[in-house]
Amino acid sequence: MKKFILGLTLLISAFFLASCSKTQVSNNASKIVVVGLDDTFAPMGFKNEKGEIVGFDVDLAKEVFKRLGYEVKFQPIDWAMKESELNSKKIDAIWNGYTITEERKEKVDFTKPYLVNRQVIVVLKDSNINKKSDLEGKRVAAQLNSSSQEAVEKDKEILSKFKDGKLNLYETNNDALMELESGRIDAVVVDEILARYYIKLKGEDKFKILEDNFGEEEYGIGFRKGDELKDKVDKTLEEMKKDGTFERIYSNWFKK
Repeated sequence: MKKFILGLTLLISAFFLASCSKTQVSNNASKIVVVGLDDTFAPMGFKNEKGEIVGFDVDLAKEVFKRLGYEVKFQPIDWAMKESELNSKKIDAIWNGYTITEERKEKVDFTKPYLVNRQVIVVLKDSNINKKSDLEGKRVAAQLNSSSQEAVEKDKEILSKFKDGKLNLYETNNDALMELESGRIDAVVVDEILARYYIKLKGEDKFKILEDNFGEEEYGIGFRKGDELKDKVDKTLEEMKKDGTFERIYSNWFKK
């Protein structure tokens, strides 16, 4: 009987320890936030020459989640599938120059805007395209399922005048800009933040940005509907703006 009781005690102890261990792992896992991003979207979030994910949004997210006590992981995703990735819980947030639009508001909860951007038109330096009306009959490109595509397609009058009456769509902005550089595309509509960074790297003697554009927009961070983490991130970003941390990170990435 004593042996039986001793064995039962050991069994219960082992079960209890295993349960505690599982609970501890689970609690630790719940403190990990997975941020989805397009890892070609410089300077917001992209892979550097060492293969590391860096950028303005990356530094901002690291500081926010550090203050909130979370470990943050950055997960490259197919940008065309970003909301599906979020709502299927493969990622916990979309944070990568994510433009706030009415259509997207139906799918995700956005934080307050934290950065302003424009949808600009980029052409080669020697191009005879100098204003939006010059795009008539031209091959114009943008990233698939991006706010650039949405901004252009809202202007149905100008869209109908493009070559073949359509916008040429590419998986990434880099793909579209490389097609422009090769001469296979005449113009690219893209976020101004990315455009200026790309031109700085490639050479300001190669490209120009037109004064005409497809509108101003705001960046926000997307969370699943009802996720309380959104409000915590909003509050932390406000604190970072007040204590100067936001401005310090901003200055590291943007000179102008």
